[in-house]
Amino acid sequence: MKTLVLVFHPDLKGQSHVNKALAEAAAKLDNVTVRDEYALYPDGKIDVAAEQKAIEEADRVVFQFPLYWFSSPALLKSWEDEVLQHGWAYGSEGHAFEGKEFGVAVSTGSPETAYQPDGSNKFVIDQVLTPFQGTANYVSATWIKPFVTFGAFGITDEALSAATKAYQEALSA
Repeated sequence: MKTLVLVFHPDLKGQSHVNKALAEAAAKLDNVTVRDEYALYPDGKIDVAAEQKAIEEADRVVFQFPLYWFSSPALLKSWEDEVLQHGWAYGSEGHAFEGKEFGVAVSTGSPETAYQPDGSNKFVIDQVLTPFQGTANYVSATWIKPFVTFGAFGITDEALSAATKAYQEALSA
């Protein structure tokens, strides 16, 4: 299975600790292609044809990003608006995602305890990620279980190492 990991972090090589490690771990796998979308499009001008071609060549597509205010970084929203075109991704002629798996790999600053009904965020992570599952449904892709790295702001080296190994296992499954 060919997996395409689209990484949306505005400063992957600088400020990112968790997403950088996850992207590097993913890139070591033979069946995975990693694209740093902010590096590809620093001006925000997305090459729609190149993105669509990359998706067409994959069996699984994973959006990897840090959770920002219960959502994604801005470039991911722009990417969705531009790349997921009617007649290509959805609609009567849009079949680009049919037969493909689709999921997300997110990091959160808060620990997992914050993502509970009685936690500070009041929602479990699956509720926060519902719009992405809705996107998968809308483009006729098969939604896969999200990969979540909680507590990025205080993650230990040991926990990050375990997360990168778990991410590789999830991408290899």
